[in-house]
Amino acid sequence: MEHHTCFHCGLNTKDSEILFDDKPFCCNGCKTVYEIFSANDLTCYYDLQKSPGSTPKEIEGKYNFLENEKIIEKLLEFNDGKTQIITLYIPNIHCSSCIWILENLNKLHSAVSSSIVNFGKKTIRITYNAETISLKDLVILLNSIGYEPFISLDDYGTSKKNIDRSLIYKLGFAGFAFGNVMFLSFPEYFEVNEFWLEQYKPLFRWLMFSYSIPVVFYSAQEYFISAFKGLRSKILNIDVPIALGVFVLFIRSTVEIIFDYGSGFFDSLTGLVFFLLLGKFFQQKTYTFLSFERDYKSYFPIGITKILPNGKEESIQVYDIEKGDRLLIRNEELIPVDCILIKGKAHIDYSFVTGESKTISKNSGDKLFAGGKQLDGSIEVDVLKSVEQSYLTQLWSNDVFKTDKEAVFTSITNKISKSFTIAILSIAFISTSYWLLIDSSKALNVFTAILIIACPCALALSAPFTFGNILRILGMKKFYLKNASVIEQLAKIDTIIFDKTGTITANKDTSISYEGLELSEDEESILKSTLRGSNHPLSRALYDLLNENNIVTLDTYEEHLGKGIEGKYKETQIKIGSAPFVGYATESVNLNTAVHVSTNNNYKGKFTFYNAYRKGLSQLFNKLKTHYDLVILSGDNEGEKENLTKLLPAKTKLLFNQKPEDKLEYIKYHQSEGANVLMIGDGLNDAGALAQSNVGIAISENVNVFSPACDAILDASKFNQLFGYIKITKTAIKIIKWSFLLSFIYNFIGLYFAVSGQLSPVFAAILMPLSSISVVAFTTLATNLAGKKLK
Repeated sequence: MEHHTCFHCGLNTKDSEILFDDKPFCCNGCKTVYEIFSANDLTCYYDLQKSPGSTPKEIEGKYNFLENEKIIEKLLEFNDGKTQIITLYIPNIHCSSCIWILENLNKLHSAVSSSIVNFGKKTIRITYNAETISLKDLVILLNSIGYEPFISLDDYGTSKKNIDRSLIYKLGFAGFAFGNVMFLSFPEYFEVNEFWLEQYKPLFRWLMFSYSIPVVFYSAQEYFISAFKGLRSKILNIDVPIALGVFVLFIRSTVEIIFDYGSGFFDSLTGLVFFLLLGKFFQQKTYTFLSFERDYKSYFPIGITKILPNGKEESIQVYDIEKGDRLLIRNEELIPVDCILIKGKAHIDYSFVTGESKTISKNSGDKLFAGGKQLDGSIEVDVLKSVEQSYLTQLWSNDVFKTDKEAVFTSITNKISKSFTIAILSIAFISTSYWLLIDSSKALNVFTAILIIACPCALALSAPFTFGNILRILGMKKFYLKNASVIEQLAKIDTIIFDKTGTITANKDTSISYEGLELSEDEESILKSTLRGSNHPLSRALYDLLNENNIVTLDTYEEHLGKGIEGKYKETQIKIGSAPFVGYATESVNLNTAVHVSTNNNYKGKFTFYNAYRKGLSQLFNKLKTHYDLVILSGDNEGEKENLTKLLPAKTKLLFNQKPEDKLEYIKYHQSEGANVLMIGDGLNDAGALAQSNVGIAISENVNVFSPACDAILDASKFNQLFGYIKITKTAIKIIKWSFLLSFIYNFIGLYFAVSGQLSPVFAAILMPLSSISVVAFTTLATNLAGKKLK
């Protein structure tokens, strides 16, 4: 029987009467799970599913400051008491395996719902359940698998990060040792038979050994730590073969000089670590230089209404919002910034942030978080801080809204990252066994060279860097994609469906006339107040047309998708929408688009809209017709059928009087027939159709239509460039295929020379990072050339 003391709580197992042998056991006091590696050695095994937070006291104490509520509030991006979101800076992110491990944190702890890595910034954005795991325990979890976050409260507010110079120091040590070991090895290289050199040969060998110690235990320590923590978490990362290669070289060389078998491989060992670190340094510089940071460098066409001090309203872009501004948030609009509710009834849906569809009521003076969606009419808010576009794009890319739209290249690279290490270790052991039988002097070099030369990064980084640059290029052209998988889907489409109102028609150029009974001043005021809450293109156009009126706070507001809107103020109820919705018999003569109005169920009249089509519409459809099936699905009547027939190619299908559910069913049917459908609509009224389609694009014209249903947002002014944007996605797929081919050729040739014993470990260490850099440079150059062809 063995008795041990728990590292976490100090409880002696003798007191808790635990009997344990060579199996894992749990402390009765704090439930920390341990695993025995030897009879007298008890090592903490961090079983997160059973005991989040179980870790040695010295590690836990390091993060005690994360129990302070004020500090936590500063660090968190979102906090509703249950769901919390935080972005952490992790210096140790350096390859595709790191990304795979960190984006699968939910497999290590069920409380983590999603984790998204920004490779260029070395950050991870984590959404987790605070009732199950605390922020402190989450940070300890990251530390336990080798990805300790850097948290500086002084720098957090300004987003400045201390420069991590540890890689430079390690590179300096390795370079110094490599140079000296090479110098001391010259007599061995040239087999000089000189008395004094022979006399001091043992000294030279022990000096080489002493130089290699800081190289192995300091310069190469990250590889060992990462490999150990990966194995402890049952993950085979890319650092495992590298650490194994360094370890074997060091042990073999040490044994040789102890028993005077030879001089060992200290020159290869120190050179290997030096060139690995040098490669990592140049990779970091390359990735920083080629950073595809779309959050700030790209055009993000989301508009918001600002209320000026004189009461007038103007539409501005979200990145022009400043602290202290008063904003108007309409029904179904996204709240783009943290703010204070000033006026109106707020019913906020935070499913955009948390994934949970739950409406929360807020009163005047309450704080509202960015990412919430207003569901009950319009509200006025005061801004607490300027907008962070990176936060909005992260919300949009949230895993919660990912569907089963398959990402082929992403799945390929994920499979490679998982299986690559196993394959390389197998090849290394088989080849080494062969050379031990044929020529044992080459066996160690072959083993080490194989472990070093084969690298999945060149292959795994092809798709991310190609897609990353395409996202940046399209963003600069005012076409904003949700994520990389949209590029893959867009390249495969064969059918394009357009909505009519607000999509192929230009709201700004639409003319409107009124026919009916004159509205009283109060009725007109309530009409404008009701229209104010809606984001429908016709509502916005009519709202801008009406004269200045006193805006009142409605008692009730409701929007009926595909039918109309209604509002009530005191004793007056107003309805705006289709003829049946307001209780008016369907018109039989005039087929133009019209919006009808009734007050207290008494019909007042109608506003007739005379559409103006977007510039370049006919030319765009003529370019698309030879490559795609084209369809117009409109909720309006057939009043514009004759005009559209003249404007559009003969094969274009025109379908009118389509309700939102009809559009969705039409897309479903064509998908069941094997079609890959692109739907282009207004983002709100077509949300169902956009979500059902393979790719959904929302047209933005100074409207805050920021819906998880759409995969892309296209600025209305760039509508006529759609064909070129689709074309570049096809080019991106070709570039990735070419870079995959280059990477496969590199790994095949490298492994051939390594397995055949013609490649030294040092030369392998030089070639490994060069492969990644060359593939990244190729994809960047190719995508930039493709981007120059866009207008």
